[in-house]
Amino acid sequence: MAKAVALFSGSLASIAAARVVMADPNVDDVQLLHFRSPFFRDYDYTKELGQHWLSSSFRSQGVKREFADLTNIPHTGGYDRKSCCTGCRTLMIRKGLRYLHKVGADFLVTGEIVGTRGLHADDVLRLTCDAGASDRVIRPMSAQLLPPTLPEREGLVDRERFYALDAETRHAELPRVAESLGIDCEGFPAERRCKLLLPYFGRRLEDLLQEDHLTLNGLELLEFPLYYKKQPDIKIVLGRDEEEKRRLQNFFLPDDLRLYVAMGEGPIALVRANWQEKSDYEVLQIIELAARITAMHSDIGARQRVQANYRFEHSEQTNRIRIAPFVSERELEEHCVRFNF
Repeated sequence: MAKAVALFSGSLASIAAARVVMADPNVDDVQLLHFRSPFFRDYDYTKELGQHWLSSSFRSQGVKREFADLTNIPHTGGYDRKSCCTGCRTLMIRKGLRYLHKVGADFLVTGEIVGTRGLHADDVLRLTCDAGASDRVIRPMSAQLLPPTLPEREGLVDRERFYALDAETRHAELPRVAESLGIDCEGFPAERRCKLLLPYFGRRLEDLLQEDHLTLNGLELLEFPLYYKKQPDIKIVLGRDEEEKRRLQNFFLPDDLRLYVAMGEGPIALVRANWQEKSDYEVLQIIELAARITAMHSDIGARQRVQANYRFEHSEQTNRIRIAPFVSERELEEHCVRFNF
């Protein structure tokens, strides 16, 4: 009897792929392996899906130090969704293979569907080889479009139970496959699972990777809709409504600047820069820029000049400045870049 490790993302395809293998009479054990990362969302919901629909052993591993491999964004820049997905899948399979050896399993299972996000059959086979797992990965949803793997050739699983889904047919056929397997959920769609699939996030991350170091705190800021950057190192992040403001409170560091407009309802701004490298004049310019951006997004009506309050987090002293808001995003673009939400 065979033993398998299923790489589980929470997608409908990953649920269906694991379910197909679990139903194979030649397989007596399927363990679910999920990866946690700052780029992946809602671990608890993913775990709940796995336990509810598969009732199988669920394990998770953190991905902390392999940011470069996971994102596959070169230091010279060049965010590309296909390249990013290639790097991520390669890393997941490589780490899954290590776990497979640890638990003495025979093969890996993934819910990958050929052609999704531009990864066609040749790409899928190449990344499997690059991960060092040639012939050990079964993709039940697209297996009929790929060469038989070693477990299929040796009869550890029945290849006839597998499918021939690709990017063009998955939207129509995958729900039917899931229904035939007794699954009546939509899983966890990719755009909700992975921040890296959001174009604006990828562009922001590409910019962040050009800096000297990458922190979890810095990554979390990339999700806020109003995220501005003035080269080389100035970031201005706004929390607009109450929910965003509460979230933003969690990410202020002692050297960050907190800023808000004194009148009307409006956002708070987190301003981050290499302050020690700035002259007093440059610091004042940064504060004025952040104040003008914050005022532009505030509910203050048609005012020519308004007061903004600011302080550094390590200080108890609040200071004030009067500024004129930017009148449009176009005017603002002359001073800094917004990576559009």
